[in-house]
Amino acid sequence: MGKSNFLQEFKAFAMRGNVIDMAVGVIIGGAFGKIVSSLVADVVMPAIGIFVGGVNFKELKWVIKEATYSADGKELTAAATLNYGNFLQSTFDFIIIAFAIFLFIKFMGKFTRKQEEAPAPEPPAPSKEETLLTEIRDILKQK
Repeated sequence: MGKSNFLQEFKAFAMRGNVIDMAVGVIIGGAFGKIVSSLVADVVMPAIGIFVGGVNFKELKWVIKEATYSADGKELTAAATLNYGNFLQSTFDFIIIAFAIFLFIKFMGKFTRKQEEAPAPEPPAPSKEETLLTEIRDILKQK
């Protein structure tokens, strides 16, 4: 009996609007992240690379240990590297995504504030029939 109660509580929690809204936000955020990552990798970073002398950031690395090769030229061990270019690219991705989300939230804040500032419409004045019925009701209450 306790198990079905737990499942019912979980179902009620999962079907609340906030959880579903959050799930949609995560899915859209993942897709948005891919778009921004592509923007950074394919547009922004090559432009920055040109300005700093034709550097491809993905290829920036620090070789800790060189690769070793056999006499016939086959690679025996791969080079040990720190790929800080990928780290720089991920950092730029994060900064641009964070800035875009900041702008979106700021825009949504302005939009919701404008909706909140709109005054609620005043209810229409009661008709003559409603006024007359109210007076009759009040008279009957007094008797």
